[in-house]
Amino acid sequence: MKFIGIALGTALSAMATVASADVVRHPIPNSTFPIAQAVTVTGSATTVYVSGQVPPVVNKDADPSSPQAYGDTKTQTVGVLNRIKGILEGQGLGMGDVVKMQVFLVHNASAPMDFKAFMEGYTQFFGGSQPNLPARSVLGVAALANPGFLVEIEVIAVKDTK
Repeated sequence: MKFIGIALGTALSAMATVASADVVRHPIPNSTFPIAQAVTVTGSATTVYVSGQVPPVVNKDADPSSPQAYGDTKTQTVGVLNRIKGILEGQGLGMGDVVKMQVFLVHNASAPMDFKAFMEGYTQFFGGSQPNLPARSVLGVAALANPGFLVEIEVIAVKDTK
């Protein structure tokens, strides 16, 4: 009977090890660009999908349908990523748990995409003191829900249960 208990305990322990989550980030070969080429998640991780977030108002005196109310692309990027950070923290996660990011930047005749400014804001959260890089896409879009928005970001984060 003792043998069955030991065998059962060993089997359950092995199953728990297999079921735990692994998050493996695959860097872009020969690159220092602050995104992962791919992220692999295995096991039984908790996955959180954060809906697209838009920037907070930074100038209450400006027309709320104008970019002046929300700031330039860098300001909007930092504001959006801070919102995402707060949402993740409310779920017991952090920016280092983000495995996938999709970014929408306005790109039209009156507001050409400012990728450089986006990257200046993005690198305040990824690639410096926080080395866990997400897989990421950046898309140029004609417009977002509010004419003042230049940036919208959605993320997927995974809580490693190890």
